[in-house]
Amino acid sequence: MCTLSPRRRPRPRVLCDPLTMWLSVVALVGLYYLLRWYWERQVVSHLQDKYVFITGCDSGFGNLLARQLDLRGLRVLAACLTEEGAQQLRGQTSDRLETVILDVTKTDSISAATQWVKERVGDRGLWGLVNNAGISVPTAPNEWLTRRDFMKILDVNLLGLLEVTLSLLSLVRKARGRVVNVSSVMGRLSLFGGGYCISKYGVEAFSDSLRY
Repeated sequence: MCTLSPRRRPRPRVLCDPLTMWLSVVALVGLYYLLRWYWERQVVSHLQDKYVFITGCDSGFGNLLARQLDLRGLRVLAACLTEEGAQQLRGQTSDRLETVILDVTKTDSISAATQWVKERVGDRGLWGLVNNAGISVPTAPNEWLTRRDFMKILDVNLLGLLEVTLSLLSLVRKARGRVVNVSSVMGRLSLFGGGYCISKYGVEAFSDSLRY
């Protein structure tokens, strides 16, 4: 004997109300900007007690950063390649800013600068290390260049950055500070020959490994 099961009624389809959907999107976007505003409003206290060491301060980004941080009241330790660059920077900043001559391609120069930094920061450590020193020439098609051409850039942009960081890392840890390595989009996309892109790829890799 066959029995017939009762016919099931189809469930009504629930369609999303367009107004509800857009209100949800607006709420999420609003929450994002609210959180962003909150984080940007956070202020680091006691800047006058924090030391920041910056390489490559003769000109460019390093010079500008040194002057900006000095205006904000931090104790800037600016490394310049030449005495002329150091003198010009001191003439544009307050008495808090101090300079030291540093050639990041020379171990002796890095060791002397490291000792100089230690004498100034003492037990407070180094709140910030900014590896900014860098060069971009010679740049040309690879087959036009020699090993020396490649090493000239790598010595400054990569190997010098490595040695400076390793020399000062204990001071950064003591202050629970931060390391800032100035890289480039060329550290992700190699558009021309020479050592510059190679060096910046290396900076990206070193920064990632240091972060981990």
